[in-house]
Amino acid sequence: LNTQSISMASSVAPVDSSICASARSTPARRWSRCFIARPKPIRHARRVLGRARAVADPVQPTPEDQKTIDDINEIFGVEDHVEAFAGPGGLPFIRLSHACGSSVEISLFGGQITSFRQASGDEVLYIRPDAVFDRSKPIAGGIPLCFPQFGPGAIQQHGFARNVDWSVSDSSADPNPDDREPEVQLLLRDNEFTRSIWPHEFQAALTVNLHGERLRLDFRVINPSSGGTFDFTAALHSYIEVVDVERSAVVGLQGLKYLDKVVSATSPPECEEEGEAVLIQGPVDRVYLDAGEYAELHVGNGAAVALSSHGWRDAVVWNPWTAMPDAYRRFVCVENAVAAVPIRLDPGSGWRARLELYVNDL
Repeated sequence: LNTQSISMASSVAPVDSSICASARSTPARRWSRCFIARPKPIRHARRVLGRARAVADPVQPTPEDQKTIDDINEIFGVEDHVEAFAGPGGLPFIRLSHACGSSVEISLFGGQITSFRQASGDEVLYIRPDAVFDRSKPIAGGIPLCFPQFGPGAIQQHGFARNVDWSVSDSSADPNPDDREPEVQLLLRDNEFTRSIWPHEFQAALTVNLHGERLRLDFRVINPSSGGTFDFTAALHSYIEVVDVERSAVVGLQGLKYLDKVVSATSPPECEEEGEAVLIQGPVDRVYLDAGEYAELHVGNGAAVALSSHGWRDAVVWNPWTAMPDAYRRFVCVENAVAAVPIRLDPGSGWRARLELYVNDL
């Protein structure tokens, strides 16, 4: 796939007013209504893996990418809270920093979160050792955004959103000086390249918000066309770092039906999750149907990464086991998805789903 044809000149662009209005009419603070039934995280709970990631040889950004970085900082930068910078491979990245010490890093290529650090400095997400940052393929790790297709299908695996450049359409930091919440909104619109793969008009927006040590993701899709209906599937393909995969456990899925794609990727049998916890003791690729709004991954050191969601119907648990010998012991993917039954959007309609990711002590 040739992604070089997607110009970074579009990386600073106004967003359609319908998306902006949707974002502003529902402030991040109001999301807490979806999560009040769950225990609050304990600050600095996760004195985890404590390992610094290997740093690749620095690559200077191209003049075009450097201009994108400079433009974002000039238009959307918020001192000490929202900053664009040259990340791995010289690609444009955005860093959100909270006063408590937590941070999140997002690549404009793929609209992809690559790092979420607690105030202690501990990393929550995992980047695979085979990840590349040169736009030749999607970044392997972090939180890839799968759209408009999850998994295999009529177009490329997991769709095209994770290997094209997104633009920045808005940023902010809550004016409360004691608890400013840095936030950035990324936008992807149809263009000649996307329509050559998937012939539909669309607008997709991902709002990333750092609420203390909680990462909040708001994903919206709008059909702006006057005459065409389209269907799509989607997922937040979260790679979560663990101490060792055989010491990890996914909790919150007991009693659910799931499709076992290890048995068959194209015609998976439907099974029922009988265990209180999903243990990873071999390859796992399961789509849990009509999952609830809460699940957590016990990472193997007395801490858990909680995923509290709204609007994502399904959940996916994936680990390739020894098919990825250099990586499989260090991560489990716990994904929020609409995978089994596509979303259908009529002209002028939209869809929205949210995720809050944070760390708890066990």
